[in-house]
Amino acid sequence: MISVVLETEDVFKNKYEYALNIFETIFLIIFTLEYFLRIIVAGRIKKYSGFMGRIKFIFSPMSIIDLLAIIPSLMTAFSSDFLLLRIVRLLRMLRLLKLIQNNPSLRLFSQALIASKFQLYACFAITLLILFASSIFIYLLEGNIQPEAFGSIPRSMWWAISTLTTVGYGDVYPITVLGKVFAGIVGICGIGIIAMPAGIISANFKSHKK
Repeated sequence: MISVVLETEDVFKNKYEYALNIFETIFLIIFTLEYFLRIIVAGRIKKYSGFMGRIKFIFSPMSIIDLLAIIPSLMTAFSSDFLLLRIVRLLRMLRLLKLIQNNPSLRLFSQALIASKFQLYACFAITLLILFASSIFIYLLEGNIQPEAFGSIPRSMWWAISTLTTVGYGDVYPITVLGKVFAGIVGICGIGIIAMPAGIISANFKSHKK
């Protein structure tokens, strides 16, 4: 991951390109050998025994992650298009997924996310509802005064998104008294929207940990 990140800096890449290529070749060999060795020894597990068992293993999530770790590096050897080459090189960042494979803490977190999916769907629905309501109200309050910023509901959505996510870029803001009061209410709602999913995931994380 470090080598992929560093090679996007031209000064570093030009100076250490040879070393980076050697490292990439070593990583590719290791990951490729690991991938094929996993397929070979998968037959020792009952559900993956036999030819069809190994095919099943190849299409399992963990095996696909192993494949994603090597495919981008292989594709760079057969591509001459500069833009495609850059995209493919960045796809090597998918190797991050390998950290999840044998990491108990990350697996526990992913299980907590899966267990929280219905509550998170509800949070997402509430967020969309508040987003639309905020856009409509700020459009009514500020639309005539600031038509460029709040002249339509779609334009107002940019302000609503930045306020609800508590980012508050400051490029668009209400200037009327009612608009400012409403903006304060939306900002407070935004804190709750950010806190809600965190609480849900945290509760499920603790329950899975037990």
